Amino acid sequence: MKIKLLFILLCFYSICDGQEDERISQVTFVQILNDNREEAIFYYQNNWGVLAEMGIKKGLAESYQILETPYTEEEPFHLILIVTFFNREQYLNRHGEHFQQLLKEKGPDILMNDKKPAEFCKVMFKKEMVKHLH
Repeated sequence: MKIKLLFILLCFYSICDGQEDERISQVTFVQILNDNREEAIFYYQNNWGVLAEMGIKKGLAESYQILETPYTEEEPFHLILIVTFFNREQYLNRHGEHFQQLLKEKGPDILMNDKKPAEFCKVMFKKEMVKHLH
């Protein structure tokens, strides 16, 4: 009996462990311009982050992160923005009708010191369709 139970548990574990992680993320690398760290962080927390949080509450995304990292010449960015979607379909629809509704609900961007994003940050590059491995 114990051997049968062990066999069943091992089979169940291998089935569960073999399931593919369907999550997809978009990772954006942002350079802060002209020492405007406060403006950039404020902007991403109060605009990008707010939209991401709204999307999470509506089930359109799983999670988001705003990360700060040291700038180097080899890695010329200060912030890493990550938004994770539950699956490929959600990822592909991330700029669709639901996103447009979120933009309407959120309203205009909130800025610090009336500086526009182009004055304090630059998107260096994005990694699209980032798959999650266990």
